[in-house]
Amino acid sequence: MLKVELPDGSIREYESALSVYDVAESIGKKLAKDAVAGKIDGKLVDTFYVIDKDVKLEIITAKSDEGVEIIRHSSAHLMAEAVVKLFPDTKVTIGPAIENGFYYDFDSEHVFTEEDLEKIENEMSEIIKLDSKFSRRDVTSEEAIKYFKEKGEKYKVELIEDLGETTVSLYTQGEFTDLCRGPHVPSTSYLKAFKLKSVAGAYWRGNAKNKMLQRIYGFAFENDKDLKKYLNFLEEAEKRDHRRLGKELELFMTSDYGPGFPFFLPKGMVIKNILEDLWRKEHVKASYEEIKTPIILNRTLWETSGHWLNYKENMYTTVIDEEDYAIKPMNCPGGILVYKNKKHSYRELPMRTGELGLVHRHELSGALHGLMRVRNFTQDDAHIFMTESQIEDEIVGVIDLIDKFYNKLFKFEYDVELSTKPEKAIGSDEIWDTAINGLKKALNRKGINYKINEGDGAFYGPKIDFKIRDCIGRTWQCGTIQLDFNLPERFDLTYVGADGNNHRPVMIHRVIYGSLERFIGILIEHYAGAFPVWLAPVQVAVLTITSEQDSYANEIMDKLKERGIRVEADTRAEKIGLKIRESNKLKKIPVQLILGKNEAENREVNVRRLGSNDSETLKLDEFIEKIVEESKIKFD
Repeated sequence: MLKVELPDGSIREYESALSVYDVAESIGKKLAKDAVAGKIDGKLVDTFYVIDKDVKLEIITAKSDEGVEIIRHSSAHLMAEAVVKLFPDTKVTIGPAIENGFYYDFDSEHVFTEEDLEKIENEMSEIIKLDSKFSRRDVTSEEAIKYFKEKGEKYKVELIEDLGETTVSLYTQGEFTDLCRGPHVPSTSYLKAFKLKSVAGAYWRGNAKNKMLQRIYGFAFENDKDLKKYLNFLEEAEKRDHRRLGKELELFMTSDYGPGFPFFLPKGMVIKNILEDLWRKEHVKASYEEIKTPIILNRTLWETSGHWLNYKENMYTTVIDEEDYAIKPMNCPGGILVYKNKKHSYRELPMRTGELGLVHRHELSGALHGLMRVRNFTQDDAHIFMTESQIEDEIVGVIDLIDKFYNKLFKFEYDVELSTKPEKAIGSDEIWDTAINGLKKALNRKGINYKINEGDGAFYGPKIDFKIRDCIGRTWQCGTIQLDFNLPERFDLTYVGADGNNHRPVMIHRVIYGSLERFIGILIEHYAGAFPVWLAPVQVAVLTITSEQDSYANEIMDKLKERGIRVEADTRAEKIGLKIRESNKLKKIPVQLILGKNEAENREVNVRRLGSNDSETLKLDEFIEKIVEESKIKFD
């Protein structure tokens, strides 16, 4: 008898070998219908895979993450078949599943257009109607090479040759065969919800020295409901695109003279300054001292820190007086030099220093994206030097400060991840284990649920990452706490202990905003440009109905400015409806004051709020006190 153990621990016995599908059907017809794959002893397989020995089996359906990924991978094969049918001279390369969808890279003389995407979608739908089965064939590498050479598929031949394996697997659906490890859905009829997104350029195997291919992106989900939900999400995200809003609201700009180096305009500087001033005030309260370190430092410093060996490809370098220098990609080594400037006693620890430091990192041009991915940015670094006994308390203090900003001020929900030792790292396993345990103790003390992110720590130490969720559910990694035993060792940092001897401090690297530029980009999209009153570049717009109210408008402007309110007036000879629409929809100013004859005579203001058609009339002095209170930054 053949025994199959299911996830609930139950065991089913069968007289002879049978497929994953047969096992699912023996459990229930609906399960068999829903099955897209199986997992045997932890390995994903097709539903037609034959079980001929005792195994542990999990039936994978489209409702699971693994099932949806298989749907996306199969959709890539489906798209490739449609493309080859419509454009027979096209050569296929690689087509994986990715987050929310899939892509496939093609080598074709035909330049794919947006109109072609619709044709390809229609052809995919026709193939689905045929209910073509996915079948697998294991062949020798020589057989596979011969097959693809006859088809003229040189890219597949190169892939097989580079694999260096004796056998490979081929998957066929309908008239299309591809090199693939699988698994795939049972047939094309399982691919019910997809949408082709866009066409982009991509170098073969990601190497700029190779030929430029055409990459077609698509989305795929279990059902139309999930697909439509995601497409609606994308539409909402497009409305919130910080690049468009940044231009419309005159917050920042980019220039071909400096790709990846953003320019902040006056209104954008208002936001940036507010965030920086807030950062300074809260860090003074938390007993941090602000420092400023140079942007360019000598190569020997970066060699000592490990950046020259482990991070050089991301650094900009220069030569000064025939010596190598680097523009800093991080503030840490400069902060360490500040610590080394004098001797320290254990009584001075913990020593907390903070810096709003401008750093530069080389990013590929294709990765640049508004304020989200740039080549220079302001990092709100802080470094804490402490004894080992102070680790837990200091990490808890940083967690509390991050929570104060994220939760109490911006009302962000967030998730926490603990990242461990990466492949490219400095320091012994013992030091890393000590650092990781220190972070775990602090998280457990705070009662925080966290996920372990294996191998994603900084090269010098493990870290806690804080991933905020914006109002449409997207996650952004911003804050981080990194515990570092290694750099104090490499830089020979010491403090004099109670015993009069030198001891090695431990170091925390931490940020709250992360990149201030990126954080502003996130806020633009989170608020869709409609900032709360305390953060808005212009808080109040004074709008006159006729020129007779200009004098009163100027008086209101002066009074508001005296109280620190950011205000502008629109006294143009335009209809009030136009002024309201521009102030509301285009400039997204939180509060509009409408001034007519009655308001001027009675020293009142008609108050409208952004996004509302309602209004209220208040005495001028009453409104001023109200808006001043509303403009205060509140942690609650």
